[in-house]
Amino acid sequence: MNLKQELQQLNDRLDKFRRKLAAAENRGDQAIVQQFKREIAAVTKRIAAIKAQQSRQMNKQGADIKSLPFSRVITKAEQADMGKLKKSVKGLVVVHPMTALGKEMGLTQVTGFAPKAF
Repeated sequence: MNLKQELQQLNDRLDKFRRKLAAAENRGDQAIVQQFKREIAAVTKRIAAIKAQQSRQMNKQGADIKSLPFSRVITKAEQADMGKLKKSVKGLVVVHPMTALGKEMGLTQVTGFAPKAF
């Protein structure tokens, strides 16, 4: 299971535990309240660990892409025919600023990274 799926499942479990905690508090069942508080703490800790791992992966991926020797902004005409551009430039990596990687890298425009000038 990838990190994104695991994070989604943990968030779903956290939501379920919070709803059950609220119901247990309304009933006044202290044993169940304590149990759900422990469960929520464990799931929250796991979520934080997964988010940190995702951040490390993004940083590593961004650093790998930035280490390519050539980069430039992709024009609108090139964006319109991306398949042709990718076929003509070997090893081209295109990063959009609205993706997680683009945000991590701090891009403001669609940028291409390649081993050689294009």
